[in-house]
Amino acid sequence: MAITAQDVNKLRQMTGAGMMDCKNALVEADGDFEKAIEILRKKGQKVSASRADRETKEGSVFIKTNDDNTEAVLVSFTCETDFVAKNEEFQAMGNRILDAAYNEKPADIEALKALKMGDLTIGESIVEMVGKIGEKLDVSDYVTLSGEAVVPYIHAGSKLGVLVALKGVDGLDVVDAGKDVAMQIAAMRPIAVDKDGVDQSVIDKEMEIGKDQAIAEGKPENIVEKIALGKVNKYLKDNTLLSQSFVKDNSKTVGQYLDSIKSGLSVDNFKRIAIGG
Repeated sequence: MAITAQDVNKLRQMTGAGMMDCKNALVEADGDFEKAIEILRKKGQKVSASRADRETKEGSVFIKTNDDNTEAVLVSFTCETDFVAKNEEFQAMGNRILDAAYNEKPADIEALKALKMGDLTIGESIVEMVGKIGEKLDVSDYVTLSGEAVVPYIHAGSKLGVLVALKGVDGLDVVDAGKDVAMQIAAMRPIAVDKDGVDQSVIDKEMEIGKDQAIAEGKPENIVEKIALGKVNKYLKDNTLLSQSFVKDNSKTVGQYLDSIKSGLSVDNFKRIAIGG
């Protein structure tokens, strides 16, 4: 059957696909719009599969908190180029994914992608968008955090997001303090809140490295263990949040900074998500 310009435009309005893609899909489907849409989706799947080995080092992080700031969700929606990341359709999709994650609180990324968003799942919607845009797209990270007070922070460029859960709040307005700590986390990349949150395997590895360094430096065997332990303690101080020097005032640790605002104020947990490293 003859495919008219109106038919092509109608399919384009329905799917957002390119004019030639819509025309070709309608020709292949003999004018059947449902079949044409399915053809476009299959094209998207092929595009997605063909770009499966591509890296998505661009994109945006999206954060949503509840009304009393005790719960938050952070999602990173990624793509191949900064040009696509700034696209309105890409940003709109990221916000729709965030809303679904916030409303349903799925267990993990795969469960998130399986959620319905209109007639399609999130995963299917992403595949369809890949067909339109021609780049690999993905939900690269999804985390939730809850606590007495959860403070969100998105770094300039929207490629890095942090959630901080504070404890010992007792009704205090801790937004400014939380943002100070979130910026610390963004810049200094701590691996845990304190040494108790560091996996023993990490400590064992640092101990081994410390011993090897001491031996390589020719230190006496009877003090190798002590030297290695000192190196481990230095590593934990530099890489756990509350023990780090506070970037805004190096005379204090982060823990001391929070305690100076209110005795007992501290960090319960945090999440840090960065796109591209």
